[in-house]
Amino acid sequence: MRQYTREEVLKRLREKVAKGQSIVAAGAGTGISAKFEEEGGADLILVFNSGLYRMHGLGSLSGWMAYGNANDISLELGERHILPIVKEVPVLCSVNGTDPTKVMQVHLRRIKEAGFSGINNFPTIGMIDGKFREALEETGMSYDKEVEVMALGREMDLFTAAYVFNPEEAKKMARAGVDCILAHMGLTVGGAIGAKQTMALVDAAERTREIAEAARTVNKDVLILCHGGPISSPSDVEEVLNRAPIHGFVGASSMERLPVEKGIREMTARFAAIRLPNR
Repeated sequence: MRQYTREEVLKRLREKVAKGQSIVAAGAGTGISAKFEEEGGADLILVFNSGLYRMHGLGSLSGWMAYGNANDISLELGERHILPIVKEVPVLCSVNGTDPTKVMQVHLRRIKEAGFSGINNFPTIGMIDGKFREALEETGMSYDKEVEVMALGREMDLFTAAYVFNPEEAKKMARAGVDCILAHMGLTVGGAIGAKQTMALVDAAERTREIAEAARTVNKDVLILCHGGPISSPSDVEEVLNRAPIHGFVGASSMERLPVEKGIREMTARFAAIRLPNR
């Protein structure tokens, strides 16, 4: 494991962009995912509480539900299963910034002491809409709380990567000094437990472009990655990069769940097709 300062992470990422290469951030819910994401060339590894559920065969949205404390799960998952495996790539810990049971300065200090190089806001209130979102905002469990936590992480010299869902949230996070904006297009489509319907890829590219432009009105140098919805394959990412002025992609289901679903199913089917020889 190697821990980086905020400036060291930024230097690594900007050097890659300067070479004309896209940034790849990968979610890891198991040590083996992290190991081979690093070997495959990931620039960042993100530890989400949903990664634990996802790699247990459960939907990623489990990470938003009251099935366990998101902050405790992410920290333990990183400490025990990801950080001991990853050699050189910076590892980020997801933080549920609306958690009223945590003193966030203390929690972020624990994250830093564990060896993480940065944080991101997950699970995020930005994924929730409608009456429930209104009630959360009214009772103090708001997206602005997540913005405050990202700003605190910046003050503590942690690299910060923030999920945003619209241009206004992008501006808020940019004003907080966030280093990397993650333009979230919703639950990733595909596979056994992914979204069945999502927006068109061209619409995702347009929304990503709008988010990027909004963030750059505040900080022209902020890094921007796309994520989720219909963006689930390398060709999808290439299409978005051709349509939106951004720097790369962050994948979770697309990096570990979808390859595992396909690989295990197909290999098991090959073994199951073996016929006994005539004796």
